[in-house]
Amino acid sequence: MNRRHFIRSSAALPFISAIAAEKPKRLILRSSWQTVNIGDIAHTPGVLALLERHLPEVEVRLWPSKVDNGVEEMLKARFPKVKIIRGEEVKTAFEECDFLLHGSGPSLVAQNDVAKWSKATGKPYGVYGITFSSQGSTATKPSSDKSILSTIDVFNGAKFVYFRDSVSLELAKSKGCTCPLMEYGPDGAFAVDLKDDAKAEAFLKANGLEEGKFLCCIPRLRFTPYWTIPEKKAAKDETKHARNEAMKEHDCKPLRDAIEKVIKQTDLKILLCPEDKTQMAVNKEMLYDKLPDDVKARVVWRENYWLTDEAISTYRRSAGLFGHEMHSPIMCIGNGIPAIVCRWAEQTSKGYMWRDIGLNEWLFDLDKEEELQNVAATVLAMAKDPAGSKAKAEKARDVVMGKFAASMAVVKSHLPA
Repeated sequence: MNRRHFIRSSAALPFISAIAAEKPKRLILRSSWQTVNIGDIAHTPGVLALLERHLPEVEVRLWPSKVDNGVEEMLKARFPKVKIIRGEEVKTAFEECDFLLHGSGPSLVAQNDVAKWSKATGKPYGVYGITFSSQGSTATKPSSDKSILSTIDVFNGAKFVYFRDSVSLELAKSKGCTCPLMEYGPDGAFAVDLKDDAKAEAFLKANGLEEGKFLCCIPRLRFTPYWTIPEKKAAKDETKHARNEAMKEHDCKPLRDAIEKVIKQTDLKILLCPEDKTQMAVNKEMLYDKLPDDVKARVVWRENYWLTDEAISTYRRSAGLFGHEMHSPIMCIGNGIPAIVCRWAEQTSKGYMWRDIGLNEWLFDLDKEEELQNVAATVLAMAKDPAGSKAKAEKARDVVMGKFAASMAVVKSHLPA
C-alpha cells in the first residue's frame, strides 16, 4: 500500500466506524404463548422489561404466538419501541437480527421456530427461563424419547439455556445436554412491571377492600378445563375432567380452611381472583359458595377475568397471596409481596423454583398429606406477620434480580460488539 492510499484509508476509518456504530444490535424475542392466562401473558413483558433495563441499546422485535384479548395494546403502551412482527416481517427479522431469544414458558414452546432460525440463519440463539420435563409441558403424559432427544438437540445448539427450576436443569444434564452454559434462571414473569392502578383502585373501592388489608386467593383444578373456554375450541377431555372432579375438594379444602382462619383470627379480608379464564367458576363453586355465611361476609369473589396489568396493581396493594397457581405468586414476589404456592404432580416441576429462591417454607405439595395439613397455618402466619413476611419476599426478590442481572450480561455477550 502506498503512502497516499494509506492516508486515504486511514482518513476513512472514522466514517466507517460511524456507519458501523449506527447499526443497532437487533434481537428477536420469541414469546407470548397465549392470552387466556395472565401468567402466560406475563412472560413477555417481564423479559421485555429486563432487556429494556439491561440492554437499552438493543433493538428488540417480538415474535408472538398470541397477543389478542387486549394484550397487544397493553404491550405497545408499555413498550412503544418494540416492534411486533408477523408474516413477512419475521422473514425480514431473520435477515436483520443478530440473535434469537426464546422467552420463558412451560417448555421449549417454540422449539420448531428456534430450529428454523438456526437452520436458516446460522446465527446464535439462547433459551431463557423454561421448565423441561419428561412428562411434557403439562404433565399429562410422558414425552417420547424421540421428543426429549429432539429438544436436547436444540438445547445443545444454544449459547445458553436457563431453566426456571433446578429439577429441570438436572433432568437436562441427565439426558445428555451439553450446552456450554446451563444454569438456573428465573421465570421472566418475576420482572414484569405492568400496572393499571386506576382499574385496580376502582375495583378495590367498589368492593370495600383497603390497601394492605386483604389477601388474594387463587384456586385451580388439576388440569385447566380449556374446553370451557369458547375461544380455545377444545374438545372435552373426559379423563382430565374425571381427575379434576375427583381431586377438587381435596385440593380446595386447604384453601377454604386458610380463608376461615384468616377471617376469624385477623381483620383482613380475602379476594378470590383468577389467573386464567376458567378460575372464576372454580372460585365460586369450590371456595365462595362453601364458606360459612359469617366468613363469606368478608370475602370478595371477582366474577370477571382481568389482564396482567390490573392484576399486578391489585397484588401490590394486597398483604399477600396464596393458592394453587404459579405465576401470580411469581408476580407478587417480583414486587416484594408475600406469596404461598401449593402444587401437585400434574403441574410438572415448576413449583420447585420456590425452593430455588429460598421460599421452601411457602411451598406445599398437596399430594403429600403431611404438607397439605400445614397450608392453613402457614397462610395465617403470613397474615399475622406482615413485616416479616414482606421481608422474606423481598429477600427472595433480591435473589431473583441478581440472577437476572447475571443472565442479561450473558445475553449481551452474545450480541455483536
